[in-house]
Amino acid sequence: MILVNTDYISGKETEMLGLVKGSTIQSKNIGKDITQSFKTLVGGELKAYTDMMNEARALATKRMVEEAEQLGADAVLNVRYASSAVMQGAAEVMAYGTAVRFK
Repeated sequence: MILVNTDYISGKETEMLGLVKGSTIQSKNIGKDITQSFKTLVGGELKAYTDMMNEARALATKRMVEEAEQLGADAVLNVRYASSAVMQGAAEVMAYGTAVRFK
């Protein structure tokens, strides 16, 4: 599966199949949440949250690709990510794009 953030793939003619998306809501356990709170006192990267968001993006992308595969897609164009806080320490991540088949 080819994933791109452009609206075309050079040298390929495509047939649009439709919008595909994948999402997940992730949170860290209370212990990690507390340790990350202390980190905000001194500054720096909140590694546990960085890892959480990376995992969430990977899972959302996997789910988007699975949806595209069900449509018989060869690629997903205009891949985008969106995130939002659902509650303290939890975030939703959505991956979406346009599924296409090569002609």
